[in-house]
Amino acid sequence: MNFQYFLSEGFRHILDPKGYDHMLFLLALVASYTPRDWRKFILLATSFTIGHSITLALVVFKVVKPNAAIIEWLIPVSILITAMLNLRRVHRKYQGEENLAIKFTITLLFGLIHGLGFSSYLRMLLGKTESLGMPLLGFNLGVEGGQLLFLLAFFIILLFIHSLSRIKHRDWIIFLSGGCAFMSLFMSIEAWPF
Repeated sequence: MNFQYFLSEGFRHILDPKGYDHMLFLLALVASYTPRDWRKFILLATSFTIGHSITLALVVFKVVKPNAAIIEWLIPVSILITAMLNLRRVHRKYQGEENLAIKFTITLLFGLIHGLGFSSYLRMLLGKTESLGMPLLGFNLGVEGGQLLFLLAFFIILLFIHSLSRIKHRDWIIFLSGGCAFMSLFMSIEAWPF
């Protein structure tokens, strides 16, 4: 199995409808932005990739061994927290407040959690592969490419909504973040590990 194979698997893993938790996290992550904020989309997606790349490497090189049940619960919890932070921002008291460095850090931390979730899938793909560096790089680049493709589609839909509808941006944030929060709450209840 070569670099190209792992690159395409990274893409597929992000865009797989069965693994919609990744897409749900990305939606919650960028739900509060407008089309003018496309640079923030890329910055946040990249911070997420950095986080999951770190933990993927730690697991693949057998530095850490995650508890799969706890990780599968923490993933929807991270989505729920992200969506709730968006809803907090639309509250009149907190409107306009955003510290991008804090959001970058939170996204990086959540990337660490999601990377632990990716790790079991990647380990299954690797099997007894001797060389780990190139497959790991290919998979990470595929994940980043899949995220950027998903965010591009979201960006186009957002442009369409903003230009053709009368939906206020605040209402859009409430609708999208509320939906992400609702879905992730049920996912976290289903995945409760204790």
